[in-house]
Amino acid sequence: MTLNLRRPILIGGIGLSAALWLLETLQHSGSEMGETALIGLAAAGAGYWWWKQQSPKLELALPEPLANREAAEKAIATSEAAIKLLASEAQNSADPANLTAKLDRLRAELDRQDLRITVTGGKAVGKTALIQVLNSNWASQHPQKLSLQDTSPLFANTNADAKIGGDLVLFVTAGDITDSEFQTLSQLAAAGQRVLLVWNKLDQYLPEQQSQVLHSLQQKMQGILGAEDIIAIAASPNSIKVRQHQADGTFKERIENQVSQLDALTERLTKILTEERQQLVWASAVREAASIKLEAKTLLNAVRRDRAIPIIEQYQYIAAATVFANPVPALDLLATTAISTQLVIDLGAIYQQQFSLDQAKTVAGTLANQMFKLGLVELSTQTITGLLKSNAVTYVAGGAVQGISAAYFTRIAGLSLIEYFQSQELENAAKGIFNLDQLTKTLQAVFTQNQQVSFLQSFVNQVASRLSSQVSGPETVKSPAN
Repeated sequence: MTLNLRRPILIGGIGLSAALWLLETLQHSGSEMGETALIGLAAAGAGYWWWKQQSPKLELALPEPLANREAAEKAIATSEAAIKLLASEAQNSADPANLTAKLDRLRAELDRQDLRITVTGGKAVGKTALIQVLNSNWASQHPQKLSLQDTSPLFANTNADAKIGGDLVLFVTAGDITDSEFQTLSQLAAAGQRVLLVWNKLDQYLPEQQSQVLHSLQQKMQGILGAEDIIAIAASPNSIKVRQHQADGTFKERIENQVSQLDALTERLTKILTEERQQLVWASAVREAASIKLEAKTLLNAVRRDRAIPIIEQYQYIAAATVFANPVPALDLLATTAISTQLVIDLGAIYQQQFSLDQAKTVAGTLANQMFKLGLVELSTQTITGLLKSNAVTYVAGGAVQGISAAYFTRIAGLSLIEYFQSQELENAAKGIFNLDQLTKTLQAVFTQNQQVSFLQSFVNQVASRLSSQVSGPETVKSPAN
């Protein structure tokens, strides 16, 4: 029998694959466990996987060397290529022109002389006071044009996504850093942002405590920031009460203001701006170009997803109708590999990843095998069976469970491919680089997101409605148009 994989059609008599005996064994054991236990196992497994994904993973490594002009120009060129790709696929959108304008402004600023310093940190750490003192006692005396600006307080519920930018960042803390501060500092350094950690309110600690706090900061940031970039200051020291005793035994008291202790910070800033000024500008351009590229990629992914979802829906109904018309004792997911193979090819074309027939078969087979190995087939089929029992008309049809399950797993495979393609760098897609291990991780995530009972109930009802029409009068399922 010849099968045209360029455009699959509804075919009958799909034979059993070698995996059938394995699935029968799994389903037999699953029936003994019971539906409730299986769903519980699925929830526990999904929860554990989600927890592992959410756990912070920070690599302690000093940031890359500061960028040069060549790196900045390369980053701009890469972003420009992403914008052109977006323009070619979203021809009626104004987004490409807007992004191009941003990129043109960035290109024009590669040789700017002014420097932008951002002061950030949590609430009540002294950012405003620090900016005021720096502007009056240091920035105004500096030969270069400097602008200092602060951000809204970090780690506040209303400002969880505060943006931190600029050529140089002064991260201000009022003492030993918290876990949230450590994570933010690590992320800034990993992104190539030039950062100084500024411990303010030094005057509120005893001398022996001061050395302990500074040492603790240096130890925590080891491998992320150099010791010379961790600086203790007192931007606005608390006033002190001075008591002066008189000759007659009485005394007078007065409030004496204290002088700011910023020498260590201003000396470090002057040294950095003298030695690294141009590199700071170029490094900032690299980060801004990457941000523009990410914006273009996000818009492009949305355009492509809108084209990909209807294709997935077509193939899920083809898979459902095929298996429903040829029911077997247990779902043989590998028997629908021909359909999944074509799905891989069509989705790859949308995301500009060209697969040969053999490559597409490998990807489709990997998805099917991983669904078995991860226990996704057994768990989901048991859940679908339970949900389908509420629909007497479709449940009595022998192939309903297998047909709906085939549709569900075809959809999971398609969504996994979309998520995988969207996570890849555009340059890797153009080179045809494919990572099967990463695809497996993506499959786990997509399965977890689409295993909610509410979604499954809606999906079961939708596909069952299609299949039930075949009981009274077969519905024609069309393959994707040429």
